Amino acid sequence: MTNSDIIDILEQTAKLLDLHDGDPFRIRAFSSAAFSLDKVPVSLTEQYVAELTKLPGVGKTIANAVREIGDTGHLAELDGLLAQTPPGVIDMFRIKGLGVKKIKTLWQELGIETLRDLRQASESGRVAAIKGFGEKMQKNILDNLAFLESQAGKIRMDKADRLATQLRDELSSLGRVEISGQVRQRATEVDTVELLVESDEPVAVQSFLNGHTGLTQHRADSSPFAWRGQADGSDVRVAILTYPANQFDQQLFIRSAPEAHLIEKGPTGKTLLQTALQISPHNPEEAIYAQTGLPFVVPEMRENPQAFAWARQHQTDDLISWDDLRGTVHNHSTWSDGQHTIQQMADYAREIGLSYFGIADHSPTASYANGLSAERIRQQQAEIDQINADYAAQGIAFRVLKGTESDILGDGSLDYSNEVLSSFDYVVASVHQTLSMTEEKATARLLRAIENPYTTILGHATGRLLLAREGYPIDHRAIIDACAAHNVVIELNASPYRLDMDWRWIEYAMSKGVWISINPDAHAMRGLLDMHYGVYAARKGGLTKDRTFNAMPLAGMLVWLEKRKKG
Repeated sequence: MTNSDIIDILEQTAKLLDLHDGDPFRIRAFSSAAFSLDKVPVSLTEQYVAELTKLPGVGKTIANAVREIGDTGHLAELDGLLAQTPPGVIDMFRIKGLGVKKIKTLWQELGIETLRDLRQASESGRVAAIKGFGEKMQKNILDNLAFLESQAGKIRMDKADRLATQLRDELSSLGRVEISGQVRQRATEVDTVELLVESDEPVAVQSFLNGHTGLTQHRADSSPFAWRGQADGSDVRVAILTYPANQFDQQLFIRSAPEAHLIEKGPTGKTLLQTALQISPHNPEEAIYAQTGLPFVVPEMRENPQAFAWARQHQTDDLISWDDLRGTVHNHSTWSDGQHTIQQMADYAREIGLSYFGIADHSPTASYANGLSAERIRQQQAEIDQINADYAAQGIAFRVLKGTESDILGDGSLDYSNEVLSSFDYVVASVHQTLSMTEEKATARLLRAIENPYTTILGHATGRLLLAREGYPIDHRAIIDACAAHNVVIELNASPYRLDMDWRWIEYAMSKGVWISINPDAHAMRGLLDMHYGVYAARKGGLTKDRTFNAMPLAGMLVWLEKRKKG
């Protein structure tokens, strides 16, 4: 159990206690603890009760609950609350804008116990008629239901990657096992986790899988060569396909590309699929492309309809990779809502091979995230100066850069005075509040921020949260064109919750000469590793290392930032 898993359980317990009119003090205890523990840098599962009670917001009741979760993976109190609550009512918590009170009203006054009931009640106008709801809330519910339905059965890239890797390791005793399908293509959202097993004994493979305690087979969807079902604790589909050695490599290729890619014809007149089915066994994927007369395309790019055009103009080595990254510029610390200090974050950045670390803690409007006042900015920058002086004294060629994540306010202005903004090495400008906007309003708001001479980087451009919240609509071309005109970098927010900007707009941004920065938006040391997911998404869009902002070496970055500040 990770800290995030434990915090999720505490939050859900607080919500369901509130839903069932539980003790207000107990509700507050669970809710406060979930908020406080989000910033704790230690692993909660490794702490004893006595150690847990020393943490902020944790009394003996919560400490015992955390210990129970860590030991068993469950909380009996939550299990009891879940047993009293219809699953559909629990699903309502996923709808943005519906809090405990409104869900309780829908459940108790209208008798709504499923999302289907909620849709019908909204479509008939019954929800709008309830006091405190109205037409706007009813429309919001319908819009959110439509979005949730479109995302059903999917998981994010990071969860799919972990599940696929876990299954591959657990199945390794069967022989050669490879991850294929959407996970190998690094899809941002995955509806099927697929693996291939090399074996001449499909019955033995099926027997092994059906004896695996973490897997449940859907027999109607399966066949002797294809096990289909689910992994425990996940709604996503799992497919494990068995192929003999003389078909395995061809099938690994075929199962790792969409149909539109496979039917591409080369000058030979054959498609990639035809070549793959006819090529001699054990040939690498590169040989399939070569024999078709087409340039090789890496698995990540095969979903990209412009992949062949890109491959005719570039080499695979031109694509950005983890090893090309030299630094990171959008991160948070304990000064705002991060879990680790600037020193800890910077040292970890050095440990993973980077040569600069940029802090971008929140601005005052983000009060929920402990946004920094102008006075606290001065204090933080003094701390950064000392850290850099210490590095220099030790002969360490590493630099902490002074940045901020300034909120883009409702009118498009930034959340500090010009005097404060001018004190930073760079400014990440992001929208965090008032996300319900028309395309016209959202675009105008971003354009004004981009035109601000202090804006260096446009952060998570659409505000989307994958599988949870649709981004606000924007005119992507207008935004990218403006960034090109004002020399503003566009962030590819590498958090697997966001991956925003969408990879489909990378080609257009590069064509306009816009830099793309792969930013982890890290709130803890290991959050820096989320740049792996950003690299995957960037490669899907064909991002080259020479257009990746944080692939710039330290000396080049310092020159670029200084030159831009001078205009």
